[in-house]
Amino acid sequence: MNEAPEKPYRSIREVSELLDIKPHVLRYWETQFAMLRPRKNRAGARMYQPKDIDLLREIRGLLHERGFTIAGARRKLAAERRGEGDEPGTAEVAVAAPSAAAAPLLREVRRELAEIAALLKAPPGGPAGRA
Repeated sequence: MNEAPEKPYRSIREVSELLDIKPHVLRYWETQFAMLRPRKNRAGARMYQPKDIDLLREIRGLLHERGFTIAGARRKLAAERRGEGDEPGTAEVAVAAPSAAAAPLLREVRRELAEIAALLKAPPGGPAGRA
């Protein structure tokens, strides 16, 4: 992770690079975590404040490092904000159904995963599809 001096607002590109998370993942997380609502400028571009970036770090830690599902991470964050802290069984395995707004993002993720799978299946020494 790149640590940069504090700025009042950062663009989605800056936050993506800072946290090593793709922009489409950041946009998807906005659909899944109600407490994540970055401001938007007049042009509609997301502008993340330091508190948003801290929340994104926390979400990334729960999902990527601690193995929570999105639903489990959502419950964990809600419990922390209510002051309940860690309780047994918060790392759930149930996955919440995606919202309709998330469908385009999920299709993009699926397409990217298919491209990665094709690259992994390609014979050494050449791109996928060449003999």
